[in-house]
Amino acid sequence: MTSTVRIDKWLWAARFFKTRQLAKKAIEGGKIRYDGQRVKTSKQVELGARLEVPQGWDTLEVTVEALSDQRCGAPEARLLYRETEASVARREREAQQRKLANQAMQPPIKRPDKRERRNIQRFQRQRTEE
Repeated sequence: MTSTVRIDKWLWAARFFKTRQLAKKAIEGGKIRYDGQRVKTSKQVELGARLEVPQGWDTLEVTVEALSDQRCGAPEARLLYRETEASVARREREAQQRKLANQAMQPPIKRPDKRERRNIQRFQRQRTEE
């Protein structure tokens, strides 16, 4: 553990990104927020700082618990930060909404028959005429 660490190195050590180059691109692209502000790659991370890090569909809001410039195993890397309760609740809520949206978009059980196809085509023609 060290006393000061650059944010790109910390994000890499905490296993948010596979490489420092990917962390750097995310920081320069404005994806990473440090205490609610955009930062530069050379920003020094401090204990207790709040970071917003995109992960797939979600954005994690984490608090820095420890500093490290060495990449280690996932269980040890998980000790470098703590996700806020609000972030956990928001992620679970959004995951549930995505799950419900996917269920609503199920493909039809059968192909449309001749009558249904004609209705679909009629509907599409009406939409293009408007």
